[in-house]
Amino acid sequence: MPVLLGSHNGHLRHIEKALSVQIANRGNKIMIEGDEDNVSLTKEIFDMLWKKINKKQDVTTAEIDSALRFLKHDNSTGNQNMTDEKPDKKMLYDEKTGIKTYKNKLILPRSPNQAKYIQAMRDNDMVFGVGPAGTGKTFLAVAAAVEMFQAGTIERMVFCRPAVEAGEKLGFLPGDMLEKINPYLRPIYDALNEMMPADQVPKKIESGEIEIAPLAFMRGRTLKNAFVILDEAQNTTSMQMKMFLTRMGENTRMVVTGDPSQVDLPPGTQSGLKEAMSILRDVNEIPFINFDAKDVVRHKLVTRIIDAYDKHDFRNRH
Repeated sequence: MPVLLGSHNGHLRHIEKALSVQIANRGNKIMIEGDEDNVSLTKEIFDMLWKKINKKQDVTTAEIDSALRFLKHDNSTGNQNMTDEKPDKKMLYDEKTGIKTYKNKLILPRSPNQAKYIQAMRDNDMVFGVGPAGTGKTFLAVAAAVEMFQAGTIERMVFCRPAVEAGEKLGFLPGDMLEKINPYLRPIYDALNEMMPADQVPKKIESGEIEIAPLAFMRGRTLKNAFVILDEAQNTTSMQMKMFLTRMGENTRMVVTGDPSQVDLPPGTQSGLKEAMSILRDVNEIPFINFDAKDVVRHKLVTRIIDAYDKHDFRNRH
């Protein structure tokens, strides 16, 4: 019960604020007052959290927010080439749907779209993860790559992204090629260090089992027995995107991630990601997982910021 309720009943207060209900606990009993639908949702959240506790899984306010995302999921917001069925609530605590780190920590999906994304990467050779920052696109892709590498499904991991500055001119960067592109690939390193012992990452880079390179270095290559991730794909040109997608060789998985709303290309340059989304949307073997502000797992203000910008962009277009 103390784990369920949280420190100083912090979990109760978090649920009360999220669902506009009043919660009181008396010993082993929890009483909920409020709107009938919200009371029902609250009961389901407690049920899901209790199952996580029984499986010795973490229960924090982040898990409460994840439970809310699953329970509030709108069936009408489907994904292209993906079933519109509502993901099972069990995905929030079922170990089969998660990815284990080397610390034996379980990474579980924190939204229905994250659950679809993980499943899509396991079932398909090519997947597009498209949506705003903070939705777990890159982190989960790296986690899936490490999972398949450790299982022996693939022999190496290749991570690349276009070396385009976010509206700034950084000028000359000192060091060798890896040191020059390191600032652009920091999110990938962070995810790798979460999934693998930090001392293994440079060793596997040296052995070639992990390759981290700018997108331009992919030209002319055929990638076999690999898990390949193209990050920040909104900053590819049409030619670069076509070049990357056609590098696919035997027993290779590809994941393309990007946020079409954050293009840093020169004005007038067509984003390769936006074009690919239009050209490939009818190819059944390529699922597009479309994330939105409801999938953001960072600070709650990030969701509100994204919503505010979306409304601003909508007003300007109309």
